[in-house]
Amino acid sequence: MNRLTLKSSRLFAALLAAGVIGGAGVAAVQELTPAQAQPSAAVQAVAPAAVATPDFAAIAARYGGAVVNISTRGVQPVADEGADSGPGARIDPGLQDFLRRFGLPPGAFQFAPPGPGGPGAVPMHGQGSGFIVSPDGVILTNAHVVRNARTVNVKLTDRREFQAKVLGRDDKTDVAVLKIDATGLPTVPLGSSQALRPGDWVLAIGSPFGFENTVTVGVVSAKGRSLPDDSAVPFIQTDVAVNPGNSGGPLFNARGEVVGINSQIYSRSGGYQGVSFAIPIELARHVEQQLVAHGKVEHARLGVTIQSVNQALADSFKLPKPEGALVAQVEPGSAAERAGLKAGDVILRANGQAIVDSGDLPARIALARPGDKLALEVWRQGRPEQLSATLQGARPADTALAQGSAASHGKLGLSLRPLQADEKRQTRLDEGLVVEQASGAAALAGVQPGDVVLSINGQPASSVEKLRAVLAKADKSVALLIERDGQQLFVPVPLA
Repeated sequence: MNRLTLKSSRLFAALLAAGVIGGAGVAAVQELTPAQAQPSAAVQAVAPAAVATPDFAAIAARYGGAVVNISTRGVQPVADEGADSGPGARIDPGLQDFLRRFGLPPGAFQFAPPGPGGPGAVPMHGQGSGFIVSPDGVILTNAHVVRNARTVNVKLTDRREFQAKVLGRDDKTDVAVLKIDATGLPTVPLGSSQALRPGDWVLAIGSPFGFENTVTVGVVSAKGRSLPDDSAVPFIQTDVAVNPGNSGGPLFNARGEVVGINSQIYSRSGGYQGVSFAIPIELARHVEQQLVAHGKVEHARLGVTIQSVNQALADSFKLPKPEGALVAQVEPGSAAERAGLKAGDVILRANGQAIVDSGDLPARIALARPGDKLALEVWRQGRPEQLSATLQGARPADTALAQGSAASHGKLGLSLRPLQADEKRQTRLDEGLVVEQASGAAALAGVQPGDVVLSINGQPASSVEKLRAVLAKADKSVALLIERDGQQLFVPVPLA
């Protein structure tokens, strides 16, 4: 007996034993008479109306042509041999991204040698998906699909291929916008994720493992999921089969409207295990509009450090239920401080929407812009209070030297902030700028998040403004003195 037959027999036996098929042997599969088949009045009263299965084939046939395959080439900076931080520090970036997103132990792979991109860099070859949102070639995908890419190639279902330009990417939300030189292209209709319910049918189209235009189907498992990756994205959780290469592809609802961008999976094996996550299309469009207009995204900030409320904390604060976002710290001069928020407040509602889990708050703010008003209901000393905050933009210290900016400093591709007091004590440095994000020329040269920039062309990097001033006078390249893991090294960064 083959495995399928054995499993079927066991399932049949289990159903018999449970009384699902019936306990009378062969009689259990006999056709019921009309009288037997008629449900009781009580069953009729609670039985839901019949719902037709969506025509997935029609959705795939109609909109599959707007889903593209994306392949990238570039180099990925890695730690130098004297600064390896553990297993996986020198892993090929394609594998490294795979490990990071899909839960495999870094030690499972051999270290990759330095590549042609310079000391401490390895070649990168990536695969992903995307979808066309404008007939003139505007494409949405994930930021991680095109990160560190020197070339981005887009392949359509009619086998035409185009070199794509990255109009911009936002690592915080993992959204990127590409543009190809073509017209009259098929597009997908964009819907709303707000109407989605757990249990609703959804469909994904993408290129898992490079298999182009692969269709997978499942249901919405949950909404508003927060992941521990500092993304502030209220993810749509589904059980749609999503694997490496699906990243950036569309998630359709039963009406054939795109409601999300497939982005991540949770896995202990490295492959699909029934838990996948998509970025809501409303957030993706919010990011797209800013990237197309300005080449970067300005995120709104409230200026608080928050944590979840468990039952013990709820009891301590005399909350009726363990929900909300507990304010652990308020940044001086922030929108939160100006609104009157204090450490120990529990934020229960933002603009009338309930904050059940702490992750709900950054998800609400992610859809706002600097200058927007945020009405807050907070729990303070055993009773609710109403506050209003005017959201701010990034702090001057956090202002990104963004790739794609019209200013000359955009060629560097770094997001920087000054060292904090505790960091100065730990590193024994008096001044410096911490690299929070690295892209573009700096990333290709080997600069990594966590590095501390000490000087630029011999001038101390005491502030972002001073670095910009030096950079504005630079010609073809700059020399950055950075500290990494207690060691200092100069990194030349070409600006052309």
